Amino acid sequence: MATVRDLGEELVLELSFWERLGACHSSIHVPKSELLSIHVMANPWNRVEGMTGMRAPGTGMPGVIMLGTLRTRGGKDFAAVYGRRPAKVYTFKSGEFGRWIVTENR
Repeated sequence: MATVRDLGEELVLELSFWERLGACHSSIHVPKSELLSIHVMANPWNRVEGMTGMRAPGTGMPGVIMLGTLRTRGGKDFAAVYGRRPAKVYTFKSGEFGRWIVTENR
């Protein structure tokens, strides 16, 4: 399962081998100074406030898994969402992705 690690000066979204394969992406590193906010989203599948856009590239099955890049008019988000559990949303000022949407560990 994807894990966000705080390494002092940077945040790293670590992906397992299978997640890297399914997302068509390696682990992501972002300077901690780019982080705007972190909040918990009860239902990341909600199209109004949750995941929006077209998944490309990655793996997706609604309500089951969303893994990879979500492209929107405003930019790109990265999702590692499993099932219908809550997800943490990390919002950034700049960088490759505007948000990381990551299912919380149980």
